Amino acid sequence: MNWEQAEGKWDQLKGQARQQWGKLTDDDLAQARGRREELAGRIKERYGVAKEEAERQVDDWMSKVRH
Repeated sequence: MNWEQAEGKWDQLKGQARQQWGKLTDDDLAQARGRREELAGRIKERYGVAKEEAERQVDDWMSKVRH
């Protein structure tokens, strides 16, 4: 799945994102709306990780996500 597809299926993917990153709020996930950079930014803020680490986590998650 690519990020364009993720944006279109974000309502279905939010639950999986919530399982992966439990500190993200419903508002965080709503704001991300399937956008890679926004999701990574929210992870960076909530978990206190570097931008590169947040992006790595997002990419790893996307490669494993069930679609």
